[in-house]
Amino acid sequence: MSLLLLVVSALHILILILLFVATLDKSWWTLPGKESLNLWYDCTWNSDNKTWACSNVSENGWLKAVQVLMVLSLILCCLSFILFMFQLYTMRRGGLFYATGLCQLCTSVAVFTGALIYAIHAEEILAERPSGGSFGYCFALAWVAFPLALASGIIYIHLRKRE
Repeated sequence: MSLLLLVVSALHILILILLFVATLDKSWWTLPGKESLNLWYDCTWNSDNKTWACSNVSENGWLKAVQVLMVLSLILCCLSFILFMFQLYTMRRGGLFYATGLCQLCTSVAVFTGALIYAIHAEEILAERPSGGSFGYCFALAWVAFPLALASGIIYIHLRKRE
């Protein structure tokens, strides 16, 4: 049982790390060359004076939705980990981790929705940018975090506390 709890906790921490990197790092969209765009700032390399020029992202409603959903997924994932630790030490033997599992399932839905919106509306979100480019590694990390969070939520729902 202790090995299972260790594995579930490690999976949860892995999901948290993936979500933090996907939300806060700077590569949701990669432009030709070395430039990349994130959810918060558009930074491009100015080769004339060899500096980075950063500006706020566009006021696109779809991008704002992706920002909100990714932050919500981080909050829900942190909350579910805290809830898991609380339930682990206070719940009676034989109890199920329903609240933690439901919170993780909501995390996976938020990540899925945010990444899907970004994938579908990338052209609108990046309308002011030069054409070309591809999805960056942060976008891929969000998609990796989705099935892991979904699996984690299902595991928590079926997990029963034993002594």
